[in-house]
Amino acid sequence: MMILRPWQALLDGMIEAVWLIDPIELRIVAANQAATAMLKMDHRELIGKSVVDLAATPEDQFFWEDVAAGFSNTIYSETTLLLNDGTTIPVERRVTRATLSVDTVFYLVAITSKAEQRRVEQELEYLLAEMRATLESTADGILVTDKKGRIRSYNQRFAELWDIPQKLMTRRNDVATLHWMARQVLDSAAYQSRIKAISDSVLDESRDIVTLSNGTILERVSRPQLARGQPIGRVYSFRDITQQLANESRLQLAAEVFDASIEAICVAGPTGVIATVNPSFEKLTGFGSDSLASKTIWDLVRAAKHTLVEHDLRETLSRTNAWEGEVYCRRHHGEDLIAQASIVRVLSDEQKTLHHIVFLKDLTEKMAAMQRIEELAYGDALTGLPNRVLLNERIDHSISLCARENKTFAVVFVDLDRFKQINDSLGHDFGDQVLVSVAQRIRNCLRGSDTAARLGGDEFIFLLHDTDAQGAEVIVQRVMNRLCEPIIVDNLKLTVTGSLGIALYPLDGKTKEDLIKNADTAMYQAKERGRANFRFYQRQMNIDSLSRIKLDTAMRSDLEAGKFKLQYQPQVDIPSGRIVGAEALLRWTSKELGSVSPAYFIPVAEETGFIVPLGQWVLNQAAEQAARWQAKGLDLVVAINVSALQFQSASFIDDVTRALNDVGLEPHRLELELTESILIQHLDETLVKLEALAGLGVRISIDDFGTGYSSMGYLKRFPVHKLKIDRSFITGLPHDESDYAITQAIVSMGLALRLQVIAEGVETELQKSCLEQLGCNEYQGFLMSGAVDSQRLEKMLIEENGTLTV
Repeated sequence: MMILRPWQALLDGMIEAVWLIDPIELRIVAANQAATAMLKMDHRELIGKSVVDLAATPEDQFFWEDVAAGFSNTIYSETTLLLNDGTTIPVERRVTRATLSVDTVFYLVAITSKAEQRRVEQELEYLLAEMRATLESTADGILVTDKKGRIRSYNQRFAELWDIPQKLMTRRNDVATLHWMARQVLDSAAYQSRIKAISDSVLDESRDIVTLSNGTILERVSRPQLARGQPIGRVYSFRDITQQLANESRLQLAAEVFDASIEAICVAGPTGVIATVNPSFEKLTGFGSDSLASKTIWDLVRAAKHTLVEHDLRETLSRTNAWEGEVYCRRHHGEDLIAQASIVRVLSDEQKTLHHIVFLKDLTEKMAAMQRIEELAYGDALTGLPNRVLLNERIDHSISLCARENKTFAVVFVDLDRFKQINDSLGHDFGDQVLVSVAQRIRNCLRGSDTAARLGGDEFIFLLHDTDAQGAEVIVQRVMNRLCEPIIVDNLKLTVTGSLGIALYPLDGKTKEDLIKNADTAMYQAKERGRANFRFYQRQMNIDSLSRIKLDTAMRSDLEAGKFKLQYQPQVDIPSGRIVGAEALLRWTSKELGSVSPAYFIPVAEETGFIVPLGQWVLNQAAEQAARWQAKGLDLVVAINVSALQFQSASFIDDVTRALNDVGLEPHRLELELTESILIQHLDETLVKLEALAGLGVRISIDDFGTGYSSMGYLKRFPVHKLKIDRSFITGLPHDESDYAITQAIVSMGLALRLQVIAEGVETELQKSCLEQLGCNEYQGFLMSGAVDSQRLEKMLIEENGTLTV
């Protein structure tokens, strides 16, 4: 074994006990000093010993057979070795195949003693058993938690005090156990809040009182559990002090806990006469101990939600031994405060009343917070008026009351006139100040029994309780008069008006939904009649509203279905008699409604906003038809009417450009007819758009000239090409002096400004002759032709020209 001598020093330097084993004979051929010390043998005695002789268990022999068979180069195991003195030692063993040279192979066995570890584990097990016996032998309930409040252990007394169900004791469920405890106390919220406060103060000790719903009163002591000076959890001890408090001598023992409690506590005798109170009770009520002598708890507390007399409370306590609820607690200066009260009846062994214990918690801040929450839930944050939720409740209440007593009330819908202009021009902050001022004026005009609510934006609703139509009109008129008075905001004086609609119960509706809807409908009727007015609801209003809705739906559907068509009314050059243009007029034939007049459906389209897509369709169709005539060599200008909404659209210029480019129409063959009312709105913006259209080469005509705000000023500024005299001034020509004078003035103005002038509604030769004498350039009307389809107009042009270029 000369080959092993160089390795001996290496083996002796190892901390672990190490053997070298002959792989054939399984004998120890080398070992270090740690191995001989572990086995209590000297080196000569150990060398040459069979490893099987050191095996203390039969299983070990099978282990060495596996090693000899070479199933693995390294094998770990735990076993027991037989020492020289006949004792055994538990060890952890690692056997590794070691090749020292090509022909020399050994097994290297490293052994670690587990004797000390086993001894420590056994001692710990004995210690835990002693601790468990100690916990179970104490009269207090013990609960141990970790830093996060999770339960580590508790004793049987704790389970008895808290009446822990058997299923929670056999099946560990910390969350369920803690929830069970919270449900057993009288004031669950205060209990959980206190537990959190204790948990947050990891190094503090605490002592307080816990009152269970079954009447048991527990003293709770909490101490931090430390390891190496650091908190690792908390130990709670619970002691039943119910009888202790029942005994006057023991009451003194609880004085420290009693005085330190943050809850207001009062202890009274069997009849309710106050025996003692803690400092928190004195602070809450303002009464000192001396001033409470001879007073009873019934003198200080009364239920908040119903009349609670002494007899009623005694009867409740006699059945349940506890009462909990909100009370009014009388303070020293006579005022009441709202508090949460728990009253417990403490019984003797003979089930006689010994004491009453009252726990009070001030709810002033909580009630103030609840009131604020209620204001946010039922009130408008800006104006302080009730919101829609509270309004609905009050209307429902009025309906119930008036239905029972056969009375009437009114619902008034208010919308401020042109309020959007205030927001747009002066800003939303300014507008909010106006709304606050309006709300205050409305509130001052109503009676105490009425309700004014803000729905949102500039919409308000009044509920005028117990009134008829005459009474409602008086109040509404008072509101309107007050609204019309100037409002001063940030040194700026302005006047705000409103349109109001009135619906009466039960004449105009028996539900809040119908009353609000019908008042809204009446309000819109007031707006349509000039604003700053009021209207009572009439059934015909709903019929008209439903008709408009039905008409709007039908228009949208029929536009997609291709039910709209364009017809063209010729425009004639007066001197030559030739057709030089045509106005595209929209026609609609509905399968359901038949032929619908533009005078009927155009206002509805403008009201609903459908006029924008409808006008876009007219623009595209007219441009396409004009392009076809252009391609055929027909020299014709096609005019279309443009609504205010369509013109004000941000994409209008792009829409016109696209319509021209898509069909290749020369711009001067398209004429846009705009009313004077469109031109005078937002003058600067209008000028920019008109100049953009003129830059494209499109012609601009002012429709119905003379009926609106005719002004030389805007005619000079705007790039206008033509004035169209409204038909109302043509009807009386040539005999009506007023019509003649107006027509003459318009023609003279147009000629002076080098504008083309056209008259519409010309039906007689006399009218045409009069226009020719005045110098009018063009006319259109039934004298020449009514509106015709494109094929008919094209035929008229061909007949007029005699030839057609294709």
